[in-house]
Amino acid sequence: MRRSFFCIDSHACGNPVRVVAGGGPLLPSVSMAERREIFVRDHDWVRTALMFEPRGHDIMSGVIIYPTVRSDCDFGALFIEVSGCLPMCGAGTIGLSTVVIEEGLIAPKVPGQLAIETPAGRVDVAYEVNNGFVDSVRLHNVASYLHSADVEVEVPGVGTLTVDIAYGGNFYAVVEPQANWRGLEGQTTADIVDLSVKLRAALAHVSQPVHPENERISGVHHVIWCDAPKEPTADGRCAVFYGDKAIDRSPGGTGTSARMAQLFGKGRLNVGDLYRHESLIGTLYEGKVEAAIKVGEFDGMKPSIAGWARVTGHNTIFVDDRDPLAHGFQLA
Repeated sequence: MRRSFFCIDSHACGNPVRVVAGGGPLLPSVSMAERREIFVRDHDWVRTALMFEPRGHDIMSGVIIYPTVRSDCDFGALFIEVSGCLPMCGAGTIGLSTVVIEEGLIAPKVPGQLAIETPAGRVDVAYEVNNGFVDSVRLHNVASYLHSADVEVEVPGVGTLTVDIAYGGNFYAVVEPQANWRGLEGQTTADIVDLSVKLRAALAHVSQPVHPENERISGVHHVIWCDAPKEPTADGRCAVFYGDKAIDRSPGGTGTSARMAQLFGKGRLNVGDLYRHESLIGTLYEGKVEAAIKVGEFDGMKPSIAGWARVTGHNTIFVDDRDPLAHGFQLA
Protein backbone atom coordinates (compact mmCIF):
# COMPACT_ATOMS: atom_id res chain seq x y z
CA MET A 1 0.00 0.00 0.00
CA ARG A 2 1.17 3.52 -0.75
CA ARG A 3 -0.17 6.25 1.54
CA SER A 4 -0.01 9.93 0.66
CA PHE A 5 0.17 12.98 2.90
CA PHE A 6 -0.47 16.51 1.71
CA CYS A 7 1.85 18.81 3.61
CA ILE A 8 2.40 22.56 3.58
CA ASP A 9 5.95 23.27 4.66
CA SER A 10 6.97 26.43 6.49
CA HIS A 11 9.49 27.73 8.97
CA ALA A 12 8.98 29.79 12.11
CA CYS A 13 11.93 32.14 12.61
CA GLY A 14 14.15 29.48 11.05
CA ASN A 15 12.73 26.29 12.56
CA PRO A 16 10.96 23.95 10.11
CA VAL A 17 7.24 23.31 10.57
CA ARG A 18 5.58 20.71 8.32
CA VAL A 19 1.79 21.14 8.49
CA VAL A 20 -0.04 17.91 7.57
CA ALA A 21 -3.26 19.14 5.97
CA GLY A 22 -4.33 15.80 4.48
CA GLY A 23 -3.68 12.10 5.07
CA GLY A 24 -3.40 12.11 8.86
CA PRO A 25 -4.83 9.00 10.54
CA LEU A 26 -8.50 9.11 11.49
CA LEU A 27 -8.84 9.36 15.26
CA PRO A 28 -11.91 9.13 17.54
CA SER A 29 -13.90 12.24 18.43
CA VAL A 30 -12.21 12.77 21.79
CA SER A 31 -9.97 15.46 23.29
CA MET A 32 -6.59 16.20 21.70
CA ALA A 33 -4.92 14.90 24.88
CA GLU A 34 -6.65 11.54 24.37
CA ARG A 35 -5.95 11.60 20.63
CA ARG A 36 -2.28 12.12 21.40
CA GLU A 37 -2.23 8.90 23.44
CA ILE A 38 -4.03 6.97 20.70
CA PHE A 39 -1.70 8.36 18.03
CA VAL A 40 1.42 7.42 20.01
CA ARG A 41 0.06 3.92 20.63
CA ASP A 42 -1.26 3.10 17.15
CA HIS A 43 0.09 5.53 14.56
CA ASP A 44 3.57 6.66 15.56
CA TRP A 45 4.90 5.37 12.23
CA VAL A 46 3.27 8.44 10.63
CA ARG A 47 5.46 10.69 12.77
CA THR A 48 8.67 8.79 12.05
CA ALA A 49 7.91 8.55 8.32
CA LEU A 50 7.29 12.31 7.99
CA MET A 51 9.89 13.60 10.47
CA PHE A 52 12.87 11.22 10.06
CA GLU A 53 15.09 10.80 7.03
CA PRO A 54 14.68 10.31 4.09
CA ARG A 55 11.57 12.55 4.11
CA GLY A 56 12.66 14.71 7.04
CA HIS A 57 15.81 15.35 9.05
CA ASP A 58 17.16 15.58 12.59
CA ILE A 59 15.48 18.90 13.46
CA MET A 60 12.18 18.33 11.66
CA SER A 61 8.98 19.33 13.41
CA GLY A 62 5.39 19.30 12.29
CA VAL A 63 1.73 19.33 13.19
CA ILE A 64 -1.35 17.41 12.04
CA ILE A 65 -4.65 19.32 11.79
CA TYR A 66 -7.76 17.75 13.34
CA PRO A 67 -11.34 18.85 14.03
CA THR A 68 -11.87 19.87 17.63
CA VAL A 69 -14.43 18.49 20.05
CA ARG A 70 -14.45 21.78 21.95
CA SER A 71 -17.05 24.41 21.14
CA ASP A 72 -14.62 27.19 22.15
CA CYS A 73 -11.90 26.19 19.65
CA ASP A 74 -11.55 26.55 15.88
CA PHE A 75 -9.63 23.30 15.31
CA GLY A 76 -7.26 20.84 16.94
CA ALA A 77 -3.53 20.29 16.51
CA LEU A 78 -1.31 17.29 17.15
CA PHE A 79 2.37 18.22 17.32
CA ILE A 80 4.91 15.75 15.94
CA GLU A 81 8.67 16.02 15.75
CA VAL A 82 11.79 13.89 15.85
CA SER A 83 11.54 13.60 19.65
CA GLY A 84 7.94 12.38 19.78
CA CYS A 85 4.38 13.62 19.88
CA LEU A 86 4.45 16.77 22.03
CA PRO A 87 1.78 18.32 24.27
CA MET A 88 2.54 21.74 22.78
CA CYS A 89 4.97 23.43 20.38
CA GLY A 90 5.38 27.20 20.10
CA ALA A 91 7.22 27.31 16.76
CA GLY A 92 4.77 24.74 15.49
CA THR A 93 1.84 26.95 16.52
CA ILE A 94 3.33 30.03 14.83
CA GLY A 95 3.97 28.09 11.62
CA LEU A 96 0.57 26.36 11.78
CA SER A 97 -1.32 29.62 12.32
CA THR A 98 0.42 31.24 9.37
CA VAL A 99 -0.29 28.26 7.11
CA VAL A 100 -3.98 27.83 7.93
CA ILE A 101 -4.72 31.53 7.35
CA GLU A 102 -2.59 32.11 4.24
CA GLU A 103 -3.74 28.85 2.64
CA GLY A 104 -7.40 29.30 3.62
CA LEU A 105 -7.62 26.03 5.55
CA ILE A 106 -9.54 27.48 8.52
CA ALA A 107 -12.29 30.10 8.74
CA PRO A 108 -11.79 31.48 12.27
CA LYS A 109 -14.82 32.31 14.34
CA VAL A 110 -13.29 35.72 15.08
CA PRO A 111 -11.18 37.39 12.34
CA GLY A 112 -7.64 37.98 13.52
CA GLN A 113 -7.91 35.32 16.22
CA LEU A 114 -7.58 31.55 16.44
CA ALA A 115 -8.42 29.20 19.30
CA ILE A 116 -6.52 25.92 18.95
CA GLU A 117 -7.12 22.78 20.98
CA THR A 118 -3.75 21.18 21.77
CA PRO A 119 -2.95 18.18 23.98
CA ALA A 120 -1.75 20.70 26.60
CA GLY A 121 -5.02 22.68 26.48
CA ARG A 122 -6.50 25.62 24.60
CA VAL A 123 -4.02 27.99 22.97
CA ASP A 124 -5.22 31.39 21.75
CA VAL A 125 -3.53 33.10 18.82
CA ALA A 126 -3.74 36.66 17.48
CA TYR A 127 -2.41 37.29 13.99
CA GLU A 128 -1.89 40.29 11.72
CA VAL A 129 -2.57 40.04 7.96
CA ASN A 130 -1.17 42.38 5.31
CA ASN A 131 -2.13 41.88 1.62
CA GLY A 132 -3.15 38.29 2.29
CA PHE A 133 0.03 37.35 4.14
CA VAL A 134 0.43 36.84 7.89
CA ASP A 135 3.00 39.34 9.12
CA SER A 136 3.10 38.24 12.75
CA VAL A 137 1.57 35.77 15.18
CA ARG A 138 1.21 36.12 18.94
CA LEU A 139 0.31 32.91 20.69
CA HIS A 140 -1.09 32.99 24.21
CA ASN A 141 0.46 29.84 25.56
CA VAL A 142 -0.69 27.49 28.28
CA ALA A 143 -0.04 28.43 31.91
CA SER A 144 3.67 28.08 32.65
CA TYR A 145 5.50 27.76 35.94
CA LEU A 146 8.78 27.14 37.75
CA HIS A 147 8.57 23.57 39.04
CA SER A 148 11.92 23.20 40.84
CA ALA A 149 14.65 25.74 41.52
CA ASP A 150 18.38 25.18 41.90
CA VAL A 151 18.44 21.45 41.20
CA GLU A 152 21.97 20.10 41.41
CA VAL A 153 22.90 17.34 39.00
CA GLU A 154 26.23 15.60 38.41
CA VAL A 155 26.95 15.46 34.68
CA PRO A 156 29.68 13.04 33.50
CA GLY A 157 32.71 14.84 32.13
CA VAL A 158 31.35 18.22 33.26
CA GLY A 159 30.83 18.15 37.00
CA THR A 160 27.97 19.60 39.00
CA LEU A 161 25.46 21.80 37.19
CA THR A 162 22.70 23.76 38.90
CA VAL A 163 19.53 23.94 36.80
CA ASP A 164 15.93 25.04 37.19
CA ILE A 165 13.03 22.87 35.99
CA ALA A 166 10.31 24.94 34.34
CA TYR A 167 7.20 24.17 32.31
CA GLY A 168 6.14 26.14 29.23
CA GLY A 169 4.09 23.52 27.39
CA ASN A 170 6.92 21.00 27.86
CA PHE A 171 9.22 20.54 30.84
CA TYR A 172 12.66 22.12 30.44
CA ALA A 173 15.94 22.07 32.26
CA VAL A 174 16.89 25.77 32.26
CA VAL A 175 20.65 26.31 32.44
CA GLU A 176 22.39 29.65 33.01
CA PRO A 177 26.16 30.34 32.90
CA GLN A 178 27.98 29.03 35.97
CA ALA A 179 31.30 27.60 37.09
CA ASN A 180 31.09 24.38 35.04
CA TRP A 181 29.33 25.93 32.02
CA ARG A 182 30.58 29.33 30.90
CA GLY A 183 27.88 30.08 28.32
CA LEU A 184 27.17 29.71 24.61
CA GLU A 185 30.21 31.58 23.34
CA GLY A 186 32.66 29.16 21.75
CA GLN A 187 30.18 26.28 21.87
CA THR A 188 29.43 24.42 18.64
CA THR A 189 26.02 22.86 18.07
CA ALA A 190 27.71 19.47 18.46
CA ASP A 191 29.02 20.58 21.87
CA ILE A 192 25.52 21.66 22.94
CA VAL A 193 23.93 18.42 21.74
CA ASP A 194 26.52 16.27 23.52
CA LEU A 195 26.16 18.21 26.76
CA SER A 196 22.36 18.19 26.53
CA VAL A 197 22.20 14.41 26.11
CA LYS A 198 24.41 13.93 29.17
CA LEU A 199 22.44 16.43 31.26
CA ARG A 200 19.05 14.95 30.35
CA ALA A 201 20.23 11.43 31.18
CA ALA A 202 21.63 12.56 34.52
CA LEU A 203 18.48 14.53 35.35
CA ALA A 204 16.32 11.44 34.84
CA HIS A 205 17.78 10.08 38.08
CA VAL A 206 17.21 13.34 39.97
CA SER A 207 13.97 14.95 38.78
CA GLN A 208 10.79 13.48 37.26
CA PRO A 209 8.29 16.36 37.24
CA VAL A 210 4.60 15.67 36.62
CA HIS A 211 2.17 18.40 35.61
CA PRO A 212 -0.19 18.98 38.57
CA GLU A 213 -3.25 19.26 36.32
CA ASN A 214 -2.38 16.72 33.61
CA GLU A 215 -0.46 13.61 34.62
CA ARG A 216 0.00 12.71 30.95
CA ILE A 217 2.66 15.45 30.84
CA SER A 218 5.78 14.38 32.73
CA GLY A 219 9.54 14.18 32.57
CA VAL A 220 12.24 16.58 31.39
CA HIS A 221 12.77 16.04 27.67
CA HIS A 222 14.03 19.51 26.64
CA VAL A 223 17.00 21.65 27.69
CA ILE A 224 17.37 25.41 27.21
CA TRP A 225 20.86 26.89 27.51
CA CYS A 226 20.65 30.59 28.34
CA ASP A 227 23.16 33.39 27.91
CA ALA A 228 23.49 37.13 27.34
CA PRO A 229 22.20 38.40 23.97
CA LYS A 230 24.22 39.53 20.97
CA GLU A 231 21.33 41.47 19.41
CA PRO A 232 21.08 44.92 21.10
CA THR A 233 17.28 44.78 21.31
CA ALA A 234 17.20 41.32 22.92
CA ASP A 235 17.08 40.48 26.62
CA GLY A 236 18.56 37.02 26.38
CA ARG A 237 19.93 34.40 24.00
CA CYS A 238 19.35 30.68 24.01
CA ALA A 239 19.84 27.27 22.45
CA VAL A 240 16.91 24.88 22.81
CA PHE A 241 17.69 21.14 22.66
CA TYR A 242 15.08 18.50 21.88
CA GLY A 243 14.91 15.00 20.48
CA ASP A 244 18.18 13.08 20.32
CA LYS A 245 20.26 15.65 18.46
CA ALA A 246 18.10 18.66 17.53
CA ILE A 247 18.80 22.33 18.27
CA ASP A 248 15.86 24.67 17.64
CA ARG A 249 16.71 27.28 15.04
CA SER A 250 14.15 29.65 16.56
CA PRO A 251 14.30 30.87 20.17
CA GLY A 252 11.69 28.22 21.01
CA GLY A 253 8.05 28.98 21.82
CA THR A 254 7.62 26.61 24.74
CA GLY A 255 11.28 27.22 25.57
CA THR A 256 10.77 30.98 25.79
CA SER A 257 7.66 30.35 27.90
CA ALA A 258 9.63 28.10 30.24
CA ARG A 259 12.46 30.66 30.43
CA MET A 260 10.01 33.42 31.35
CA ALA A 261 8.31 31.13 33.89
CA GLN A 262 11.70 30.49 35.49
CA LEU A 263 12.53 34.21 35.62
CA PHE A 264 9.04 35.02 36.92
CA GLY A 265 9.27 32.32 39.58
CA LYS A 266 12.58 33.77 40.76
CA GLY A 267 11.26 37.33 40.86
CA ARG A 268 13.29 38.51 37.87
CA LEU A 269 10.23 39.20 35.67
CA ASN A 270 6.91 40.75 36.65
CA VAL A 271 3.43 40.83 35.14
CA GLY A 272 3.47 43.07 32.06
CA ASP A 273 7.21 42.66 31.42
CA LEU A 274 8.52 41.86 27.94
CA TYR A 275 11.30 39.37 27.27
CA ARG A 276 12.89 39.48 23.82
CA HIS A 277 14.58 36.16 23.16
CA GLU A 278 17.32 35.61 20.58
CA SER A 279 18.08 32.32 18.82
CA LEU A 280 21.46 30.99 17.76
CA ILE A 281 20.83 32.32 14.23
CA GLY A 282 19.76 35.76 15.49
CA THR A 283 15.98 35.51 15.02
CA LEU A 284 13.78 36.90 17.80
CA TYR A 285 10.61 36.02 19.68
CA GLU A 286 8.98 38.64 21.89
CA GLY A 287 7.62 37.14 25.07
CA LYS A 288 5.31 38.86 27.54
CA VAL A 289 4.18 37.97 31.05
CA GLU A 290 0.44 38.43 30.57
CA ALA A 291 -0.85 37.49 34.03
CA ALA A 292 -0.10 35.60 37.21
CA ILE A 293 -1.95 32.30 37.63
CA LYS A 294 -1.95 29.23 39.84
CA VAL A 295 -0.94 25.92 38.26
CA GLY A 296 -2.01 23.39 40.84
CA GLU A 297 -0.06 24.34 43.95
CA PHE A 298 2.51 26.31 41.94
CA ASP A 299 2.62 30.08 41.33
CA GLY A 300 2.74 30.43 37.58
CA MET A 301 2.15 32.89 34.78
CA LYS A 302 0.36 33.18 31.44
CA PRO A 303 2.91 33.88 28.69
CA SER A 304 2.43 35.16 25.17
CA ILE A 305 4.98 34.74 22.40
CA ALA A 306 5.14 36.82 19.21
CA GLY A 307 7.01 35.72 16.11
CA TRP A 308 6.66 35.19 12.37
CA ALA A 309 6.65 32.33 9.89
CA ARG A 310 6.93 31.89 6.14
CA VAL A 311 5.37 29.23 3.92
CA THR A 312 8.07 27.47 1.88
CA GLY A 313 6.03 25.17 -0.34
CA HIS A 314 3.48 22.42 -0.93
CA ASN A 315 4.67 18.85 -0.52
CA THR A 316 2.83 15.60 -1.31
CA ILE A 317 4.71 12.85 0.49
CA PHE A 318 4.35 9.14 -0.30
CA VAL A 319 4.95 6.39 2.23
CA ASP A 320 5.18 3.13 0.31
CA ASP A 321 5.11 -0.25 2.08
CA ARG A 322 7.51 -1.58 -0.59
CA ASP A 323 10.12 0.88 0.65
CA PRO A 324 12.35 -0.73 3.31
CA LEU A 325 12.81 2.78 4.73
CA ALA A 326 9.10 3.61 4.66
CA HIS A 327 8.96 4.50 8.33
CA GLY A 328 12.14 6.55 8.35
CA PHE A 329 15.51 6.24 10.01
CA GLN A 330 18.01 8.20 12.09
CA LEU A 331 21.76 7.92 12.18
CA ALA A 332 23.18 7.24 15.62
